[in-house]
Amino acid sequence: MAASKPLEGLDLIDCAKANAPQGSRVAAEQCGYGSDLEKFMTALKQAADHMGVEVKEIEDLITDQSIAKRTQGIEVAPETKDKL
Repeated sequence: MAASKPLEGLDLIDCAKANAPQGSRVAAEQCGYGSDLEKFMTALKQAADHMGVEVKEIEDLITDQSIAKRTQGIEVAPETKDKL
């Protein structure tokens, strides 16, 4: 559910991080900024700076852990049918 008003601070960072894999447009909408991407990114950068974290673009919030959660895993199989 999208925020009814623009989020700030840690709430904004948490929301942006959760929605980062869907892109900046979705993240802005979900975090209460509607289609105002410039205002969203400005607020996000300010919140990150306040925490001592550098965020240049929304993709900076996507962690290796979140990427691992989205993947379906790996396939484990023998090299040939003879080596079962």
